[in-house]
Amino acid sequence: MTVALPRFRPAQIVLAAVVALAPATASAHPHVWVTVRSQIGFSPDGKVASVTHDWVFDEMYSSFATQGLAKPGELVKREVFAPLAQENAGGLAQIGYFTTLKIEGKTAEFAPVNDGDYWMEERPDHLVTFHVVLHLKTPTAPGPYFSLLVADPEYFIDFEFDDNDAISLAAAPSGCSASIAKPKPLADQDKQKLSESFFTNLAPGSDFGFKMASRAIVACP
Repeated sequence: MTVALPRFRPAQIVLAAVVALAPATASAHPHVWVTVRSQIGFSPDGKVASVTHDWVFDEMYSSFATQGLAKPGELVKREVFAPLAQENAGGLAQIGYFTTLKIEGKTAEFAPVNDGDYWMEERPDHLVTFHVVLHLKTPTAPGPYFSLLVADPEYFIDFEFDDNDAISLAAAPSGCSASIAKPKPLADQDKQKLSESFFTNLAPGSDFGFKMASRAIVACP
């Protein structure tokens, strides 16, 4: 996979490549920050059918991603971002879009993403957003509750649910509700690892990003 972080190819940043570079650099802290809004879609018979993500990238990443792609004063449109969006969609598919959807204790599998189910664009505030629809291979009954986690286990990318509009439900059965569960406070041992990683530039450990991530919980009667 081609490595394409901002400092290497400023105008051609591929989010999926961040993961490929992370082990090599052993970075201790996030290099990309993403604000997440997600929607859970249900089928007409009340089964969980899809997850739609809208990811908003941080200012630095967005600045490099848009460099040279539009005239001064203009925003980068979806059609200009189309090749990069396609590359992201393909690369991220290999790592499950950083998305873990667990229903009845089992991890749901996603079908290949179709053309038209993803795009990128520059917002009026000059932040870049990536939109993608993930369809479950098999729509699944929700059970009493299920969870959605969006996280990079290596903690190279920091995913955070939006404070005001984190999770929504589309065509959900009556009575279903969604909430965000914040991560538990780090144990003293993990705090020490994180502190040491800052000074030694060594990664705090695999799956550390999961410990730092919030989860969306959907409950259905």
